[in-house]
Amino acid sequence: MKIQRIEATPYPDQRPGTSGLRKKVTVFQKPAYLELFIQAIFEVLPERHGATLVLGGDGRYYNDHAIQIILRMAAANGFARVVVGRRGILCTPAVSHLIRHRKTLGGIILTASHNPAGPDHDFGVKYNAANGGPAPEPLTERIWEVSKTLHSYQIIEATQAIDLQTPGSTGLGDMIVEIIDSTADYIRLMEGIFDFDALSRLLQSPSFRMRYDALNAVTGPYAQDLFEKRLGAPQGSVVQGTPLPDFGGLHPDPNLIYGKSLVDPMFRPGAPDFGAASDGDGDRHMILGRQFFVSPCDSLAVILAHAHRIPHYRGNVRGTARSLPTSQAVDAVAETLGIAVYETPTGWKYFGDLMDAGRVTFCGEESFGAGSSHIREKDGLWAVLFWLSILADTGKGVRDIVYDLWQRHGRHYFSRHDFENLPTDNAETLYDDLQKGLDKLPGHSIMDTTILSADAFAYRNPIDGSVTDHQGIRIVLADTSRIVVRLSGTGTGGATLRLYFERVMRGPGRLELDLQTTLSPLIQFAYALTDIRRRTGRTAPDVIT
Repeated sequence: MKIQRIEATPYPDQRPGTSGLRKKVTVFQKPAYLELFIQAIFEVLPERHGATLVLGGDGRYYNDHAIQIILRMAAANGFARVVVGRRGILCTPAVSHLIRHRKTLGGIILTASHNPAGPDHDFGVKYNAANGGPAPEPLTERIWEVSKTLHSYQIIEATQAIDLQTPGSTGLGDMIVEIIDSTADYIRLMEGIFDFDALSRLLQSPSFRMRYDALNAVTGPYAQDLFEKRLGAPQGSVVQGTPLPDFGGLHPDPNLIYGKSLVDPMFRPGAPDFGAASDGDGDRHMILGRQFFVSPCDSLAVILAHAHRIPHYRGNVRGTARSLPTSQAVDAVAETLGIAVYETPTGWKYFGDLMDAGRVTFCGEESFGAGSSHIREKDGLWAVLFWLSILADTGKGVRDIVYDLWQRHGRHYFSRHDFENLPTDNAETLYDDLQKGLDKLPGHSIMDTTILSADAFAYRNPIDGSVTDHQGIRIVLADTSRIVVRLSGTGTGGATLRLYFERVMRGPGRLELDLQTTLSPLIQFAYALTDIRRRTGRTAPDVIT
């Protein structure tokens, strides 16, 4: 097949963020927009000639079209093989595993994670490197620099689309396209970590019921194969399990606002014993018990506290890491275990460096993400299996497991307030003004304590000594309570300003207080300090978690 070089005009807005390049579908549909970004990725990979690439996505609108283009471009750019999930479906954790298991050059994931999907919504392209983790910042910066001056892309002529439905191998020019079962390799990985016999006994027990909500996103096929077919959970335990191009109109962000199709049934009379959901690309998780919600920060702490119950981790936990905004509940558990804790910027690539160096085993973020050194991404289904394993081993319910954590380490009351789709200039000015006044805050009284420190968080990588600054504003009180403010880069329109609040309470009668009331002094102080209502015109956050 003939290789074509197509001339095109470069775009100035193709700078990847921590989760790749995310834009509206209509942006990716601009002439050569997708093609130029893919070519920019290939240009910074001189090892691509004769190499293997993994390719798949979350099934959102435009995935199937993009896959056909990327396959033709990969063939034109010298790749020897591309491994593609059947129907183009691969969850993000599965891609990370395939990269590592197959020892490929890397992988391209077509996803905008938890963002809505459809012709008028979001699409994304993310490159994961040879370690299975998100491309490090120096690589994403090189991709951006190349994209700004790239005036052409390479693609082979093709008259017929590659069949993505049937597993097997086919030629595309000099390149092999290998269509694989999307779920098989991932399930085998999970079998090597967890006690599947114990899980089968739990899920087949007539006294135990679970509900897993895939939100019409990528984890549906994985959950059906894993829970219902492999572990024997009753049919119907997995709901909304078919990936749809528009996610069925749902917003696949597993939290109390957007995850109502799981939350509401879990708070009704006769609710299942255990409920869980994942996001669009499968790397996040939400856990609920009967009439009980588990904070993602507490979920990470519970995972660490019960690691000894899982065969793969028993006696083999080296350390843990959390992102800056994540509560310090996991720190308290780590101190008891005598292991190191690392505080990093938001973004899974920072955890990857620590895992590659053997510093940490578990890591997590407050945005419903947790994972371990088994791959280099957060992993929603892995977290669900971890929780089920704890329930199977202890015989306790979700609520009791969390109360055990609180009674031993105190309850870390934690909440995040999101102001979404703000005008970017408005959000950045508010943030910059807050940063300028940080030196005046220490000594200021809040509640019955004072502000101990206030700074703009900068992270020094303990592996290579590199420094990443401007990662968020951190206000720490003498009683360890905290306020964190940061701008988020996961959306495709405007800016999202996030405020995080954490307060630790210990002792009888202090573990069942109302969350927002308990945090109210911190919330009122932060709202007044930022003047956020007047400066944004918003009377309340868009999302509270």
